[in-house]
Amino acid sequence: MVEPLFKDSLKVHFAGMEDMPKAACMNAVGVQYYLFTCYKFVLSRMKGSKSRKQYFIPRQLEEFGKHVIMDSGLFTLMFGAAKGKKDEAFIMKWMEELVGFVKESGFKGTCVEVDCQKVLSPDAAWRFRKKLRNMLPDNRIINVFHLEDGAEGLDRLIEFSDYIALSVPEFRIHKSGTYKKDISALTRYIKHKKPNIDIHLLGCTDNEMLLENKFCTSADSTSWSAIIRWPNVPLMLRGKRLKKHVSQINEKELVDRYRDMIMEIAGKFNMNITPKSMINHAKVCFAGDMFLHEYDYLLGYQK
Repeated sequence: MVEPLFKDSLKVHFAGMEDMPKAACMNAVGVQYYLFTCYKFVLSRMKGSKSRKQYFIPRQLEEFGKHVIMDSGLFTLMFGAAKGKKDEAFIMKWMEELVGFVKESGFKGTCVEVDCQKVLSPDAAWRFRKKLRNMLPDNRIINVFHLEDGAEGLDRLIEFSDYIALSVPEFRIHKSGTYKKDISALTRYIKHKKPNIDIHLLGCTDNEMLLENKFCTSADSTSWSAIIRWPNVPLMLRGKRLKKHVSQINEKELVDRYRDMIMEIAGKFNMNITPKSMINHAKVCFAGDMFLHEYDYLLGYQK
């Protein structure tokens, strides 16, 4: 049995870190846990490109942090811009290119499996699951439960896996009225069946859910990016929403606060800094800063 990954508190992995400037800003403010999707890298390989530039992201993220998770990109294939019917040959090719990307980049972190239940079937997912374990023996694999697996499939997955994930967006879509209770019931069931198993909450952006399931190992969240996308998002302080919104923050003060940090990042990664990009990078730094401190407060030390 693999020892639990973290023993002191649930660690929130900042998602969306396939963008290096954002990842560098997160690293500068002290973020230690990252999740990136290999979607664009695998898609590029599927189209015939084998550029070594794509290996920079996983290597740099591992230098930045204590733990890095690589998502398979299947969520985008199931629900995102590339959604649509995919056959088994396509998924097999996807997994082969994913494995090639991991091996050639030297990525040693944790990989989310090719969880293809929704585009193929639970039986097909098991075939891919077993192949991937053999193809990536040096990486920990997160195996993902989906609603199609059912109760028997969950029990089988618990027995097979040492790191299991529940997809919060999937439950939110298909069980909108009860998804929080359903997730909490499942995490407790899984832990009761196998106390040493690691549990990951995929796409968990809800602080209430994180608190309710803080005995889990890890989660990933894009909550930090709301500050960039929606200026009317309220700021947070010690678990409480403030009346002050992001749009009310003085941009000059924000830039002054993070300028030296951003210029150091720019020098290291050869980034061109304009007045507009300086403001955007300062907002990313602020977002990482704020959410890192919130997770420290809610869940325990995140470093």
